[in-house]
Amino acid sequence: MRNTIRVERARHKITQAELAKKVDVSRQTIHAIETGKFVPSTILALKIANFFKVRLEEIFELDGNE
Repeated sequence: MRNTIRVERARHKITQAELAKKVDVSRQTIHAIETGKFVPSTILALKIANFFKVRLEEIFELDGNE
């Protein structure tokens, strides 16, 4: 699954740690999602999209391997 979390964080000028705190996970979890090592739960994906005020599909996209 591809995602644009890193891009959105840059646009909003926040760190992985700041985003993690806002969505109630560890910084390591955000890093793992950004690098494709971890696929977030539906609830966490929605929290991230809601934080950035975008649709889920604007953050996460299937890459054809799923």
